[in-house]
Amino acid sequence: MEGVIRRLEVTAEYLGRVVAWATLLMVIITFVVVLLRYLFDTGWIAMQESVTYLHAMVFMLGAAYTLKHGGHVRVDIFYQRFGMRGRAWVNLLGTLFLLFPLAIFIFTVSWDYVADSWKVLEGSREAGGLPGVFLLKTLILVLPATLLLQGLALFLKSLVVLRGGEDG
Repeated sequence: MEGVIRRLEVTAEYLGRVVAWATLLMVIITFVVVLLRYLFDTGWIAMQESVTYLHAMVFMLGAAYTLKHGGHVRVDIFYQRFGMRGRAWVNLLGTLFLLFPLAIFIFTVSWDYVADSWKVLEGSREAGGLPGVFLLKTLILVLPATLLLQGLALFLKSLVVLRGGEDG
């Protein structure tokens, strides 16, 4: 079971590391955009749009990584006082009844929206903008897919704790 969990978590870990570099790139591009605008009175729409693309990547690709490392906001008035088994129950039930349904809902509702964008290979509405809006919209489907993978890993980890009878 541990091997399966590790394989499921590889995607979230890899995407989290990519996103870390994307944040640095986003800061650099924003700095260059500001310099170009205020020092040289010029700029490029594509450069400004790339910051939006990177920002979307950070949130949508980083969500599973954040889940893996316990960084999402949680109301832990009781959770922090629970032992390992109590936390495992909360994680198992929360994943099963909240995370999985939400991720499936997001994927289902977004499918046609993303598919329509791919059909026309949607690009920027701005002259000189980036041509890959359809790729940006694809991240809307990647978000629930990676959350489902990481959620499955969390679910299995919780099962391991509950079956092993570990206490915390």
